Amino acid sequence: MSPRSPLVNEELRRRSKERLLHAAVELVDERGYEATTLGDIADRAGSARGLVSYYFPGKRQLVQSAVHRLMHRTLEEALEREPRTDDGGERMARAIDAILGLARDRPVLMRQHMAGLLQAEGFLPCPEQRRLAELLSDTVARHGSRDVESDYPMLRALLMGAVYAAVMPGAPMSVPMLRAELFKRYRLDWEMGVPPDPGGTGGTKEKDRADMARFFATDPETQSK
Repeated sequence: MSPRSPLVNEELRRRSKERLLHAAVELVDERGYEATTLGDIADRAGSARGLVSYYFPGKRQLVQSAVHRLMHRTLEEALEREPRTDDGGERMARAIDAILGLARDRPVLMRQHMAGLLQAEGFLPCPEQRRLAELLSDTVARHGSRDVESDYPMLRALLMGAVYAAVMPGAPMSVPMLRAELFKRYRLDWEMGVPPDPGGTGGTKEKDRADMARFFATDPETQSK
């Protein structure tokens, strides 16, 4: 049997890492952070346990990378959905709705993520986070910012604060109320983005909650879509 080519090995490594990221968000979403072990994640991913430490220094880094992947791909999908637009206000509205939507639809996962940011290790930069930062910085620039270096951190802080308020145990704020405050700050019309469902369920007019797997594609054809 001839040895695998470097390209084949690289693709196999990419798929292994994708499966670990996907397994991490699934398990933390189901069980919470403390109840999820690296062994659980490896087993769910169908990977050898040693691969986890090969790709990630520890559980905190793996989970943060996985959540940042979910956030950046959710944001990317929202910004680029049809009808595509270059309107800065509409893109800001879509960005806000995408992040608040994760707080609404994945409260356990986002609560654990916010708690992780407050741990001793704090914020752990990773490639997934950098992609998220690039998308949010671009959104701020298209919205008309004259000082993206100052306005991007403010948007990030406001979104983090809104997510925290939405998932706070025992005293969560409603997503529509948080949305209204953010829309007021950025002078956005209520009908932009994905307005809350008038039926009062707390959801939105656009229902696409279920499958996180598309953001962790191991099939090259699926990943390219």
